[in-house]
Amino acid sequence: MLNLRFCQKGSGTVRRYSAQLNCIQEISCTNTKRQTSTLNTYIEFLEQMQNHYYKKGHRIYLIQDNASYHKKPETYDWFTANRKYIEVFNLPPYCPELNSTERIWHYTRMQATHNRYYDTKEDLCNALFLTFSTIQKTPNLINALLTVIFHEHSPV
Repeated sequence: MLNLRFCQKGSGTVRRYSAQLNCIQEISCTNTKRQTSTLNTYIEFLEQMQNHYYKKGHRIYLIQDNASYHKKPETYDWFTANRKYIEVFNLPPYCPELNSTERIWHYTRMQATHNRYYDTKEDLCNALFLTFSTIQKTPNLINALLTVIFHEHSPV
């Protein structure tokens, strides 16, 4: 869920817009409802992903961050039951530089929403979809965001 707040210049009125963006290849499975709902949504996503991408003789390799529902016993039970189809790798905690989704969202925000006001939810969604469409047509725009960046520290 992408939550944005805007205030029209001089009005003092804050408007809040939310856009739910679904993507089967990139996991961004968040929900503003109860944790149980998020867990159920995530497990439903995993089942859809398995049904869509699994091919006999091949495994799905899933890299996930440390969202709380990724670490629930029910999630581990699901992974155990589906071990022959999916292998899971967890990113280390507090390492957003390893999570390409974070960098893509930052790029999207800077291109579509940063310091911009939208009158309607539809205008906001159109700006986001235009940015996503541009990325799909010219993926070289984000190539640098998809590589892991480590900063070297020189000795003092």
